[in-house]
Amino acid sequence: MAKKLLVAGMAAALAVSGVACSNGNNNGGNDGKSASPSAPSSSSPAASETASEKPLDKVTFTFFNGVAGEKDLNTNETTIGKALEDQTGVNFKIEHLVGDLNTKIGTMIASNEYPDVLVPDAAIEEVLKAGGFIALDDLIEQYGPNIKRVYGPYFERMRADYGGKIYFLPFSAQVGDFSADPNINQGAFWVQRRVLKEAGYPQIKTLDEYVKLVEDFVAKHPDEDLTGMVSLTHDWRFFATSNPPMHLAGFPNDGNVMVDVNTYEAKSYAGTDFEKRWVQTLNDLNAKGLFDKSSFVDNYDQYIAKLSSHKVVGFFDYGWQIGSAQNVLKDAARKDQSQDDFVYFPLAVTFDGTHDQYLDPPGWTSNRGVGITKSAKDPARIIQYFDNLLKEENQILKSWGIKGETYEVDANGRFYRTAEQIAKLDDTFNEQFGFKTYDWDWPQYNTSSTLADGNSLAPGYQPEVFQLSLTEGDKTILGKYGVKTYAELFDTPEDRPWYPAWSIPKEQGSPQQIWETKKDELLKKYYAKLVLAKPADFEGVWAEYTKEFGKLDTVGYETWYAEQIKKIVEVAK
Repeated sequence: MAKKLLVAGMAAALAVSGVACSNGNNNGGNDGKSASPSAPSSSSPAASETASEKPLDKVTFTFFNGVAGEKDLNTNETTIGKALEDQTGVNFKIEHLVGDLNTKIGTMIASNEYPDVLVPDAAIEEVLKAGGFIALDDLIEQYGPNIKRVYGPYFERMRADYGGKIYFLPFSAQVGDFSADPNINQGAFWVQRRVLKEAGYPQIKTLDEYVKLVEDFVAKHPDEDLTGMVSLTHDWRFFATSNPPMHLAGFPNDGNVMVDVNTYEAKSYAGTDFEKRWVQTLNDLNAKGLFDKSSFVDNYDQYIAKLSSHKVVGFFDYGWQIGSAQNVLKDAARKDQSQDDFVYFPLAVTFDGTHDQYLDPPGWTSNRGVGITKSAKDPARIIQYFDNLLKEENQILKSWGIKGETYEVDANGRFYRTAEQIAKLDDTFNEQFGFKTYDWDWPQYNTSSTLADGNSLAPGYQPEVFQLSLTEGDKTILGKYGVKTYAELFDTPEDRPWYPAWSIPKEQGSPQQIWETKKDELLKKYYAKLVLAKPADFEGVWAEYTKEFGKLDTVGYETWYAEQIKKIVEVAK
């Protein structure tokens, strides 16, 4: 499911329908970006010579991003964007969404006037149907050697549903070897470290074991006014409450379906015994006074504040969504080691305690991307900018930064960051430098990619950076479990060429899109009823929910998904 969506993007399940994303942020040096020994600094003359022999005339293009909540800016106001402008002569004036996405995109379509570059997020199918994007094939052939190098293996999948043409560039493509994230930025059941310490660092593998761990701790600390579990339901983030059944059943975040890795059958988990067992667990916790009823009315900021308060013992969520709370807790632990007890620890919990698939396999998000519109003033300059951005030295620049400023290189050519460099990578620095601007929404290497020299693209995936970012509390608890990274606590992800299935494009108004909309409405209507019902009333509410769910054409939805997945597998062979 995505960081911004995506979140992404990674990012991302990101909607009740299961969208997700993955990202490579720079917060605390745990995920991010850097420049190679030869990468141009923003002030180096070499920067302007990378793209051409002579300086190009400066030009500014308009760029609309259909994601809300981000800062509008010119890319050349950032260090990375200025370096790229020096190379190409191109600056982008970026505007982000304010208000309703469909209304904004609908206005563009009705007026037939678009920005030069468009990221329409979830409305991408509407732009495609309206002919808002131009085909990129000829431009790529003429100006895109790096686009072909990075996206070439995916070209057939990019053309599949669009009349044999390529109309947008998805936000990332896997390059080089797969580099595993040593941290947990995807799904997990989280618990305060002090809970595990007090229990003697037990191996927690099943949902029942996890719930008992939480219950026992709260019972032993009656004077602390603790909350056993909370859940996030606000707006599009509802997936944090509705996604657990597929993870507990041993499947990765494919969205609304669990896909058999051998037969490619796709089955909905909504309305199944997996979902029933999950919501009944929450119902039981609520009956015992261990579940926060406000979970169904709190907004995202209130949720994060509660996670930062020391009062919440456990919850399920995706690591990228709780980063701000974890950072607050870890910053406190760095200043006072006793505060480490309140940092959250990820657990790979399933129903049966055997096979988990929380970690993302290499992904390919095909229903989000950036395109050049029919209104673009100079498509050739734009595609050249995208191609230049995909040069490895610029992927290093946007990911690691500048040698000597935001990363170093040892005698063996390994990239690393000093403690001082990690410490300065706060939100303000990342915004000014451009790490936030270029973190997603552009053509780029996938976060799990490796560079030609073997270094990880994302600093947080580089073992040297990860180890340096660890607090003493991190080292202690990892040692107790006999591992050096958090990822070692989780099973290796299976190869799934279609992953994530939620990114398979669906047209607005199609049976599949309508199914998801109605399913989402049902979940938002019934989850609160199911969780907050008296235990004696649970079966009645469940019967009411499944009766309504049974009116949806779930078989048709599953059949369509299986067909799409099989097509992707064939193309990927």
